[in-house]
Amino acid sequence: MRRIGHDLQPFDIVVVNTSAGAHYGKDDYLLKGCGIGREATLYLLERGVRVTGTDAWSWDAPFALTAKAFAESNDPSIIWEGHRASMDIGYCHIEKLSNLESLPPFGFEISCFPWKIKGASAGFTRAVAIFEK
Repeated sequence: MRRIGHDLQPFDIVVVNTSAGAHYGKDDYLLKGCGIGREATLYLLERGVRVTGTDAWSWDAPFALTAKAFAESNDPSIIWEGHRASMDIGYCHIEKLSNLESLPPFGFEISCFPWKIKGASAGFTRAVAIFEK
């Protein structure tokens, strides 16, 4: 947060632009994104963040990369590690966001309008950036 000059506050919404959004709809989209691991996720959550988002396919590293790392290490803790941080501190995350590259580093609000899907563990969200004049 030092790079952008913003101190995290409780209930800030953090969105991470990985540049994966530029590949949405292309064959390589599932391989794009950096992934936010357990330690980084807990860093945000310990500071009061409860909603996060990314332009990538997943909050975690691309699964092909995680599968390769798992094959080498046989360490199950690396699978969905950012997702599973919610077992310690609850939070919601949004994936496949678009136009994050158009947003400033901070100074706007985000409203999230989820679709309710009966019996689902995830669903669609219309996320909207709101700027004050």
